[in-house]
Amino acid sequence: MRVINVAAAQMGAIQPDESREAVVERMVKLMRDADGADLIVYPELTLTTFFPRYFTDQQAEIDKWFETSMPNTVTEPLFAEARARNMAMSFGYAELTPEGRHFNTAILTDKVGNIVGKYRKVHLPGHAEVDDERTHQHLEKYYFEPGDLGFPVFRTMGGIFGMAICNDRRWPETYRVMGLQGVEMVLIGYNTPSVNSQRGAEGPKKRLFHSSLVVQSGAYQNSTWVVSVAKCGVEDGHPLIAGSLIANPDGEVVAVAVTEEDEIVQYPCDLDDTVFGKQTVFDFKRHRRTEHYGRIVSQTGVELPPE
Repeated sequence: MRVINVAAAQMGAIQPDESREAVVERMVKLMRDADGADLIVYPELTLTTFFPRYFTDQQAEIDKWFETSMPNTVTEPLFAEARARNMAMSFGYAELTPEGRHFNTAILTDKVGNIVGKYRKVHLPGHAEVDDERTHQHLEKYYFEPGDLGFPVFRTMGGIFGMAICNDRRWPETYRVMGLQGVEMVLIGYNTPSVNSQRGAEGPKKRLFHSSLVVQSGAYQNSTWVVSVAKCGVEDGHPLIAGSLIANPDGEVVAVAVTEEDEIVQYPCDLDDTVFGKQTVFDFKRHRRTEHYGRIVSQTGVELPPE
């Protein structure tokens, strides 16, 4: 058995004027609530409100949401608490590189606070310009560039871990690329609006269903644990879905959040539970037929057959 006691640290709403220091205090409290966990996983853009809903053309107003280093003076108390508790952690934040590039980023640390993995969001949703027909803006393509690190996996805590962010969870390629590297646990953070700005009738119930569906599918089809963690609640009048969960390698939900507030969802995840699926139904080496998959990497948009 290779049991990792995992805590999914769901975060409630973060208002635009809430300081990073206050957010880190909330993160530390959640870490204390997760006493005994080996790994704690926080959401996408954990340190701030979901700022891509706002448009500004002032670079200083854009950059104020971004971190130029990690850890930094604001987040050091979080790293110190994790080290003191011998707890690994993963969280998302907005990254501004020394070259001036902007990414939606997540990191993974080991139990002594060393950053052992970094991921930058690949599948950016939304749009790059203000869209007056939307009920609210979703300007990730304006604020960020697509990630340039691919979907790497990392060895730590005796297992193989990968990360994804929000919209990445909806794309099967996300999980499969990591699955082809033997991933045993995928860590996902998200900030997902409760209302589809282009399809308002969809409603939060279906949004939650889809969020769970893709996570469970990715877990099963790659025989991996998946930890999916929300920032949720109403931020500046804009609701975000909750539904943080842990799915096992059979695609079953074994733990799920029940609030839209700061909440710990905890479960002992045995990484050895991934072995059976990887050696049978999803033994990729035996069963994959890559000669027939060319369209997946050579084509983006749909190409219809001749009429």
